Amino acid sequence: MPQIDEKALAKVIGKAIARLRLARELTQEQVAEQLGIGNEAVSRMERGTVMPTVARLVQLAAIFDCEVTELLNEVSPRLQDQAQHLSRLLGALGDADRVLVIDVVERLVQRLERPD
Repeated sequence: MPQIDEKALAKVIGKAIARLRLARELTQEQVAEQLGIGNEAVSRMERGTVMPTVARLVQLAAIFDCEVTELLNEVSPRLQDQAQHLSRLLGALGDADRVLVIDVVERLVQRLERPD
C-alpha cells in the first residue's frame, strides 16, 4: 500500500475548502459560525495545518451544497476523480479559454508521451 503524505493531503483538501467557500461567496466567519467553531479553526483547515475529520468534511459539504467527494477528488489518484476535477475547473471557464486550456493539455500530453 502506498505511503500517504498527510501534510500534502491536508493542504490540498484545505485548498478545496477555500475554493468552495469562495465560490459560494462565504467568509471564513460565516463558515465558522455554521460549524460552531472559531474563525481560526476554519483558517487552519484552509491552510492545511489541520486535517478535517470525516464528520467535518460532511458538514462542510452541506454548507457548500456539494458532495463530500468534491472536497476529496483533487487528491484522488483515480483517473475518474481527476477527470471530474478537471471538468469542474474547465466548467468555470468561457469557451475560448476552455479551448486554450485543452490545447495546452493536449500539447503537454504529446510531449510527455515521447521518450527523451
